[in-house]
Amino acid sequence: MHSIHVVGRTLPEVWETAVRRCWDEGARFKTQYDKPGDPESRDVACLLHVTEPFAEPRIHKAFPGGLEDLEVYRAEVLLGVHDHWIAPDEGKWEYTYHERLRAYRVPGAAEPIDQVAEVVRMLRDTPHTRRAQAVTWQAWQDLGIGDPACLQRMWFRVEEPSPEGGRARLNLAIHIRSNDAFKAAFMNMHAFTELQRQVAAEVGVAPGDYVHVADSFHIYGSYFSEFEGFLKMVEARPDRTFTSEFARPMFADGVRRLLAEDDLPEEKRAVLERRLEELTRTEEGAEA
Repeated sequence: MHSIHVVGRTLPEVWETAVRRCWDEGARFKTQYDKPGDPESRDVACLLHVTEPFAEPRIHKAFPGGLEDLEVYRAEVLLGVHDHWIAPDEGKWEYTYHERLRAYRVPGAAEPIDQVAEVVRMLRDTPHTRRAQAVTWQAWQDLGIGDPACLQRMWFRVEEPSPEGGRARLNLAIHIRSNDAFKAAFMNMHAFTELQRQVAAEVGVAPGDYVHVADSFHIYGSYFSEFEGFLKMVEARPDRTFTSEFARPMFADGVRRLLAEDDLPEEKRAVLERRLEELTRTEEGAEA
């Protein structure tokens, strides 16, 4: 087992450094997803610390997937746009992070718990509390399902301003059990910090540092040829990032893609239409 500790200013900087170190330093492990002939994965335990997660440029050009996909994933985590796909008895999704965070079901309890709302309440009442966390793991269920939750918990803490001044800031530390370093981690980090921004606004403080702890931060053997292409790209190109402003039109297209889904619930449609209006208004303001 190997471990890495990466500290940097921005999301793309920290993610790129982390995946490259996983490739260079990772121990070799078989996985439950290997096909015959696949190389063993490269795997590290890691602690990633982003000191300014909302500093621009905020998006890495070479993360797998497109900017539309990044917006769709954000909408899944923050808005629960695909919670209606949870239907394990029908062979569909077994959970979503949004459902676990916003409607956590405890056996025997009359109502599910909105953990994010409770986090906001706790931080408003006692900003210095160390108890403001939301968990996703359900031991009574996840020990026996085929796709157990990777994200385990989110821990929020308000940091008071220094004597020199400034605003109080909300730091977020997440703990993830198993994290696909190449295919998923950047999208995870982007969406989780978007939730951090939302909670900070509701608490009335600025967003602060982001810490990402992964027990298994890995690159699957089946992705090695694709990952080698990523390495060639980062070696050859000095311009490896996008700003959020540049991405807004593509984010808007991601929202339009969701709005075109036939089975989208009406309450989610209304939320997405507000998101699209926000993105479009920002685009129009930038053009003016």
